[in-house]
Amino acid sequence: MKDDRQSSLRDAREDISTASDVPRTPQTESPAYRLAFADDEFLCRDELRPVRLQLELLKVQMMLEEKQIESTIVLFGGARIPSPEEKDKARTPRLAELSSFYEEARTFARVMTEKSLADGGHENIICTGGGPGVMEAGNRGAQEAGGMSIGLSIVLPHEQAPNEYVTPELSFNFHYFAIRKMHFLMRARAICIFPGGFGTMDEMFEALTLIQTGRMEQVPFLLFGKSFWEEVVNWQALAESGTISDEDLKLFRFVDSAAEAVEIIEAWKPLPKRTEIPGRADKDRG
Repeated sequence: MKDDRQSSLRDAREDISTASDVPRTPQTESPAYRLAFADDEFLCRDELRPVRLQLELLKVQMMLEEKQIESTIVLFGGARIPSPEEKDKARTPRLAELSSFYEEARTFARVMTEKSLADGGHENIICTGGGPGVMEAGNRGAQEAGGMSIGLSIVLPHEQAPNEYVTPELSFNFHYFAIRKMHFLMRARAICIFPGGFGTMDEMFEALTLIQTGRMEQVPFLLFGKSFWEEVVNWQALAESGTISDEDLKLFRFVDSAAEAVEIIEAWKPLPKRTEIPGRADKDRG
């Protein structure tokens, strides 16, 4: 990372180096003597949680700005969905069938990255959760197009490394789910949801809620695999029960191919944030 610091005073790295070379005495070996910003034990204390939250937000923000990344295309989808060449190893026959969406994600990411590169390579950068399955397909397609892509990984109880197609200098790791979710949506120009499980649904419904409530601008919100999503979520029943409005069903579109998704995104005309929630009376807002 380039240091553009303009100061005649010593910087933090110089003092870390100097402090590490002092003679070992009971005083210098004490945890109290460690520089606060270089003290892992101190930084991991419960009282420092607000600082850690800020660091996770700021690190990614600064590194994306250094790469001049202005907007992203976000891909959410199942980590368990295999590539077509691996579908014979799928846990269930249905999961093997869903391998077609690995190829659609890969193709979609490749096409969008090619278009991004033609426009300078700073807009519509593919962004995934950095893992296997659909996430791998997205990063893979971007790499095949010769572009960069982002992987926002998170530490899980089981060991999991980022997929091999994430651009290394854009491969981030998070402790806090909330900050990771912010980085998924802060720059999103389109959100693409492929078949998946709990994690995919969590990300899908959270993003939909932000758009529904006017907390986020309306962007192309594309659900790949109409038959899958209509089977696992009874969207019409939600509207008929009154828990959402008919207007809310227009916040997303079903697509079955990369070509459909690209066409919708290219034809998209910017829409403002919602200023009210259709079907919800003023008295319900309290």
